[in-house]
Amino acid sequence: MRLSPYFIPVILGLTMTAPAMHPASAQVAVGISVNIAPPPIPVYAQPPIPAEGYLWTPGYWAWDAVTGYYWVPGTWVRPPAVGLLWTPPYWGFEGGVYGFHAGYWGPHIGFYGGVNYGFGYGGVGFEGAVWNGGVLSYNRSVTNISNTHITNVYNKTVVNSRPGGAAFNGAGGVEAKPTAAEEAAAKEQHQERTAEQTQHAEAAKSNPELRASTNHGKPAVAATAKPGDFKGSGVVAAKSAGPGAEHSAAIRGPNGGAEARGRAGAEKTAAEKPQGKTAGEKPAARHAAKPAPEKPGVASESRKPEGEKSAAARHAATRRAPARHPEGAASAEHPAARHAAPHQAAPRPAAPRPAAVPDQRPANNKDEKH
Repeated sequence: MRLSPYFIPVILGLTMTAPAMHPASAQVAVGISVNIAPPPIPVYAQPPIPAEGYLWTPGYWAWDAVTGYYWVPGTWVRPPAVGLLWTPPYWGFEGGVYGFHAGYWGPHIGFYGGVNYGFGYGGVGFEGAVWNGGVLSYNRSVTNISNTHITNVYNKTVVNSRPGGAAFNGAGGVEAKPTAAEEAAAKEQHQERTAEQTQHAEAAKSNPELRASTNHGKPAVAATAKPGDFKGSGVVAAKSAGPGAEHSAAIRGPNGGAEARGRAGAEKTAAEKPQGKTAGEKPAARHAAKPAPEKPGVASESRKPEGEKSAAARHAATRRAPARHPEGAASAEHPAARHAAPHQAAPRPAAPRPAAVPDQRPANNKDEKH
């Protein structure tokens, strides 16, 4: 994946005397960006609240340059101070890349891209709890407080009670703009995530099962009752991947799976290639180089000693290069050689002239008459 600077707001302290809250005007911009969209938000249920005083922080997709996208499970967290609420992080598509906007604590909920994280974070504001006289009151319609006796509760209907959908803002994702209230909240004093939240995110980063390339957008630990606790009764698995996850390139790894597919294809080609086969070799060349099979128990003609070749071999040699004899002379070769002429395409030679008859009379015969 290509990494490039993408500026996001991260709040840094002005002095050592007030480390908890920092003015928004002191923001320093740092961040990352990637060129593949995060997978959709998976569908899952909220685990029960561990105790009174906790606030729900929804799960989100984070990025690592080596492993790609990984899921940071939703969890219950104690706010760092009374009166603070959590604005979730989100991804924004701008300038051809997806930039990560970090979450923060503040007196009001700011803009988080319009992403539907569920459980009160439906895209705008937070409907899961409110501060009332320094104490958190919980909305029973979207908050799981079934296992704890909490009296400071209220009921307010929330339409988007479950998470799901695009995990980023911009073209192809959630087309949402900051409201006037969210723009005002961005100018308020903020605080970064707590040390407990940081440890939770680091634990998720080191867990291979939470990588999008492994869980295919459906993490086994979608949410947990306590930060960093990925085992036990408080762990909730995703019911399904978010809508459109089957089309997400992020679930195929940091490089969209191109490198893995290329490697697998090369291994498959090597496995199917016959041993000893030369790349680019023509079929005719392979057949020419392959020796003819031998019959069991019969030695090859080419390996027989001279003089032991069969009559058929001598006959074949005779057909390839028939011997030439003087006209009228008989051949002393194997009889098969005499039959080679009819197989030739050349015209038949003219009949030989009669041989001269030798003189039968005795030499120096005095009675011979002239």
